Amino acid sequence: MSLLTIRDAATGAETLKTDDPARIAEALAPIGVRFERWPVAELPAGAEADAVLEAYRPHLDAFLKETKAGTADVIRLTADHPQKDAIRAKFLSEHIHTEDEIRFFHEGAGNFVMHVEGKIYDAHCTRGDLISVPANTKHWFDAGAEPHVTALRVFTDTTGWTPHYTGSDIAARIPVSVG
Repeated sequence: MSLLTIRDAATGAETLKTDDPARIAEALAPIGVRFERWPVAELPAGAEADAVLEAYRPHLDAFLKETKAGTADVIRLTADHPQKDAIRAKFLSEHIHTEDEIRFFHEGAGNFVMHVEGKIYDAHCTRGDLISVPANTKHWFDAGAEPHVTALRVFTDTTGWTPHYTGSDIAARIPVSVG
């Protein structure tokens, strides 16, 4: 279940909590974050990347045309991945990217947590969710200690994905909401 929790960054006080996809999209739009639900393709668990891409081709092609993004690939992170802890740690600190970070969740879940204008926007994304975090938005990502995520990544230039860390410890101070 998708979930958005908004908190005051200074106090941690919760100001909104909703699992309604329309309300999530409405609450994220003012900070430039795109959130939408796509129909989920029926594929076997752990389907090959090419099969995942092909299953979403109609939605993906329309999205690429609209956003003028260049291409997409598939990323998978599971609890049995030998480098899961190192991969998780890389994204747990607040950072920015010079390109929009766009993900569509085919399997599993993860939290995109954005720090914007004194607020924390914690978007717990699940199967069927598309989220686009604008370039230069302070954020972090957590798929949990036992990750299970298969997601489409949409991009124009992969060098834009290099994380530029802010040096803030806010990600360690703010708990992540899990649906």
